[in-house]
Amino acid sequence: MENKPIIKYLTDFLDYLEIEKGLSAKTQENYTRFLQKFFKWLEGNNLASLSPVKLTADHIWKYRIFLSRHIDPHKKTGLKKSTQNYYLIALRSLLEFFVEKNIASLPPSKIKLARDKSDHAVKFLNLGQIEQLLSAPDTGNIIGLRDRAILESFFSTGLRISELSGLNREQLKIKKDTRELEIAVVGKGSKVRTVYFSARAVDALRNYLGKRTDMDEALFVNFGAGKKREDGSWRLSNRAIEDIVKKYVLIAGLPVMATPHTLRHSFATDLLSHGVDLRLVQEFLGHRNIATTQIYTHVTNKQLRDVHRQSHGGKDIKS
Repeated sequence: MENKPIIKYLTDFLDYLEIEKGLSAKTQENYTRFLQKFFKWLEGNNLASLSPVKLTADHIWKYRIFLSRHIDPHKKTGLKKSTQNYYLIALRSLLEFFVEKNIASLPPSKIKLARDKSDHAVKFLNLGQIEQLLSAPDTGNIIGLRDRAILESFFSTGLRISELSGLNREQLKIKKDTRELEIAVVGKGSKVRTVYFSARAVDALRNYLGKRTDMDEALFVNFGAGKKREDGSWRLSNRAIEDIVKKYVLIAGLPVMATPHTLRHSFATDLLSHGVDLRLVQEFLGHRNIATTQIYTHVTNKQLRDVHRQSHGGKDIKS
């Protein structure tokens, strides 16, 4: 494939999303919309003829500044950090396409996502959004099976990203008749706790592992153009797993820029909303201090308040 201007690759990229990634027309439409902003930025800066090989980190930095300072003409406000990240993730996916097609360009890892340090609220997905996210991977190939197993494992166990990336295959004894699974993991401060994989998560793991033909000890490995780790393993890094989650947030069209920690928050919030005692949730999460777990009560307290307001407002009392 010739090294033509970046803007001219949109059709090839969409064909790649449809044929090789199996993404829906709606998802392709989203990618197109997000990439068009980058293309218009290139044109506005006399860079319409810029080829992939000439794209630099400085171009990306200036584009990030543009997104940060961009004012929506309809809302008269700037772009939220989460919205900025949608544009950046789409651009990163285009660079991943270049890698797949052996087109020299900037590495996808050079695109860093925006961080919103002012927003410390607990973000979580409701069950409907979780279902959208878990259903997003294309399970017709081993990468999709792996990614589905990663997402299912996060929501089933509440594992931290480092705990999940560090899992080995030998820790999971999944047989044909295995329905649910519990294993011991070592978390922060060398604290050992038991985590539980639901029947749904076990099915996803069984389907994924059934397609593995390599001998790598890691549970979740890289099947793409990534580099081996220093120990010779193809184990996915924390960053790679974070990118996988964000990729499917975009594909699912969720309004929340979810991360692996968002799934951990969602796990905890779901338990509390179903009446699980806070001390038990503390054990599930591996928190040393109950005060750390109490951040989730703000979420569930709001749910209780809303229920009270709707069903116990004293409207039927006559004076």
